[in-house]
Amino acid sequence: MASAACGVTARAHLPSAVPAAARKLFFRCRAASTMNEASASSPDAEEKKTTTVFVAGSTGRTGKLVVEKLLAKGFGVVAGTTDVSRARGSLPQDPNLQLVRANVTEGVDKLVEAVRGVDAVVCATGFRRSFDPFAPWKVDNFGTVNLVEACRKAGVARFVLVSSILVNGAAMGQLLNPAYIVLNLLGLTLVAKLQAENHIRKSGIDYTIVRPGGLTDQPPTGNIVMEPEDTLYSGSISRSQVAEVAVEALVCPESSYKVVEIIARTDAPNRSLKDMYAAIKQN
Repeated sequence: MASAACGVTARAHLPSAVPAAARKLFFRCRAASTMNEASASSPDAEEKKTTTVFVAGSTGRTGKLVVEKLLAKGFGVVAGTTDVSRARGSLPQDPNLQLVRANVTEGVDKLVEAVRGVDAVVCATGFRRSFDPFAPWKVDNFGTVNLVEACRKAGVARFVLVSSILVNGAAMGQLLNPAYIVLNLLGLTLVAKLQAENHIRKSGIDYTIVRPGGLTDQPPTGNIVMEPEDTLYSGSISRSQVAEVAVEALVCPESSYKVVEIIARTDAPNRSLKDMYAAIKQN
């Protein structure tokens, strides 16, 4: 979509009264213009068919990094958040960023309006610890399922989920793995995530499921290791690297319909994410 056709400038501003559908079209046009301007200097520009991405969990520690990396690559971002005021204070001030209220636990219909008009969704949600023993299922299972169904209704055909290693720990013989035990003590979190993954895989949507190891807030200390599903049962990785893997999935055709597991190791070779995605053979 050429910038002339969109008729907007990089710093254009829309009043808040503009309807949601028109605002999303505005962001799609502006993001397409940004990416077209970059195409002359980017050898991989022809792969970038996605221009606008909805991020669920955009104010979380991983989701915020996903938003930042998407904006840095020229995408338009629709940041879904349960608290728009909080998001305004924590997310970048960027003309390609739109904030919308979206709660994955509130059902499909409300989410349809939030994702309508975008090209892809990155789901980086996670339940907040509380006294509600069902919180993991409300967010990590039913919430993700709601988002997938909203995508199907709205015609969004690309979905990237940030999940976790060991979600299928029982089948891997890892029932006594301390990490598997601890995470499932919090409302069977890993079981909830696995149920959501299974729904995505049956949905017909073009998906990539990214299962990171233990998440750290520190800068990367090693190179990314990517393995097929149900392979890794220990290890950690920086949230920044997880966000990088999730964003790369949107411009890497080799990532489609795959489940990958990632950690970081200091002794791992420095390989491109495209090569790593290509090397994964999905069952």
